[in-house]
Amino acid sequence: MGHTFKVKIWSIRERTWARSTSFELRWMVGNEEQSNTFDTFTLADNRRAELMVAVQRGEAFDEATGLPVSELRRRNDVPWYRHAREYIDMKWTDSPASTRRTLAEAMATVTPALVTDTRGMADNRTVRTALYSWAFNRHRWDDEPPEELRAVLTWFERKSLPISALTDPLVTRRALDSLKRKLDGTTAASISIRRKRAIFHNALEYAIEAGRLAENPIHKVKWSLPDPIDEVIDPATVPNPKLTAKLLDAVRSQGARGRRLHAFFGCLYYGTARPAEAVALDRTGCRSLPKRGWGLLAYQRTRPRVGSAWTNSGLAHDDRGLKKRPRKAVRLVPIPPELVAMLRWHIEAYGFAPDGRLFRTNRNGLLQDTGYGVVWERARKAVLPRHLLDTDLAKDPSSLRPAGLSGQLSAGVAPQTVAQRAGHSVEVLLRVYARFVHDTDEDANRRISEWLQRWG
Repeated sequence: MGHTFKVKIWSIRERTWARSTSFELRWMVGNEEQSNTFDTFTLADNRRAELMVAVQRGEAFDEATGLPVSELRRRNDVPWYRHAREYIDMKWTDSPASTRRTLAEAMATVTPALVTDTRGMADNRTVRTALYSWAFNRHRWDDEPPEELRAVLTWFERKSLPISALTDPLVTRRALDSLKRKLDGTTAASISIRRKRAIFHNALEYAIEAGRLAENPIHKVKWSLPDPIDEVIDPATVPNPKLTAKLLDAVRSQGARGRRLHAFFGCLYYGTARPAEAVALDRTGCRSLPKRGWGLLAYQRTRPRVGSAWTNSGLAHDDRGLKKRPRKAVRLVPIPPELVAMLRWHIEAYGFAPDGRLFRTNRNGLLQDTGYGVVWERARKAVLPRHLLDTDLAKDPSSLRPAGLSGQLSAGVAPQTVAQRAGHSVEVLLRVYARFVHDTDEDANRRISEWLQRWG
């Protein structure tokens, strides 16, 4: 059922039962007959007049309830705070832990902008804690928050604007502007703003589905990001092949802990793995590790560390499929002999964890970014000149993946092949990684000259 302009309103009918008399108002909306019974003729006639006015205005009626759409929307009008929690509830079950955290962050950012006034509002940090960690974390809805945070949540329940207030473009602009700011008041990164705007937009689309808004008010506001969106990684952060080799050697030289992580870092560089993919790599993922030549890895799972507050298991690491891929998708990646040798040595020395994982701590636990980050930082200090230590060059292990991918592009591998191994689209690959490709002019000139000579 939906909305229709096909409405027919009949005259009021008097009905007598025993000693009582009532007055029935009947009307047809689409193919659905509706009726209301009133104690007096005056009440029934007033209601009939309200429906007639809606018809004369040319207003659509809802077939399921028989009500004018504007009236239905008024009945459905709820405070933004309640709507935001219902939106979180709707999205929660099917969202991975990292997405749950992102949803909560977006709602916690925009909600303080959608209040009647700020009198009595707590400080920014307390507000963010109450909203992010409690109001928009469904895992904690059955828990009792600390007294200070409970007072903050009660304040938002009382002060929250009705969702219909967003039909005012100035209110919508105020909400959008709040997405630009970090907790300290400084401007947030463009990619963060865009992500939060997308979530806010989706929450308003949900309001349309719930009959609380007629259209998405964002489209009526001429609003833009504070600066151009730039998703690419700074080339200054990515080590070249010579530096990468030195860093990997410096990792291996750090005793037992470094040797245990050497192949892990190798997977990020040679095997195009994201850190969470390498953490989840197991026995079945090592498809082929021959004594000579190229091998083959299969990535199918990721174990990102998002915090126990957001996962169904209560563990700090989520367990999910590949990024932006179906749950059972598999990415096959040929790996060079250098990485094959690293992995064969690692398996010979440490074997597999009881659950089949390739990389693990001494106690069979999941690798933590804080743990392998310490090893990486020591490698940086051992290799980089002093004047580069305070820069972002190879600042963390995640720089190994773009270093490896840009190296493949520099080697002349077809972009579609590199993109497939990286788990990216070609468009993303070229936008993000192509700028790392340096010193290729001489080779490009040679290829062009050969082509010109071949065709005279």
